[in-house]
Amino acid sequence: METKFVIPEGIEVNIDKNSVRVKGKNGELKRSFDPSIKIKKDNDEIILLSETERRKQKALTGTIAAHINNMFHGVSDKITYKSKIVYSHFPMTVKVQGNVIIIDNFLGEKHPRKAKINEGVDVKISGQEVTVTGIDKEKVSQTAANLEQATKIKNRDPRVFQDGIYIVVKDGKPMH
Repeated sequence: METKFVIPEGIEVNIDKNSVRVKGKNGELKRSFDPSIKIKKDNDEIILLSETERRKQKALTGTIAAHINNMFHGVSDKITYKSKIVYSHFPMTVKVQGNVIIIDNFLGEKHPRKAKINEGVDVKISGQEVTVTGIDKEKVSQTAANLEQATKIKNRDPRVFQDGIYIVVKDGKPMH
């Protein structure tokens, strides 16, 4: 089975066995994939080859294609997630300190909550809006998820206590 897709303009791709290196105007990403799928470059196309046409191989081929397309998108346009800070009971303060986001006074707690910022990801806080940007989609989305998880409410009625930091826009696609 063979899957082909075109390399966008302004992006340089190097393939070494099962690892792909993508270089664009915003930076460079490198990733290794499953060796059962052969990856080749032909002029301005990437070809994914699998020996069999089994369902798992087809799924794996599609997954690898999606990862490579995400790499293209990241190095050319950057990935952006937006979150919103929501509180009704206690005014919380959110600030970036090194590679950690510190959330003070969440539900009146004495100890600040912390969320990890992954390497290569920028976090900007302006008012009630938190913007997470970077070139690696997985690191950007994981940082946004860390922020949401850090403000998870336990042992209280979620209908009453709706305070937290929630993802509202995933890479240009608004949430419903």
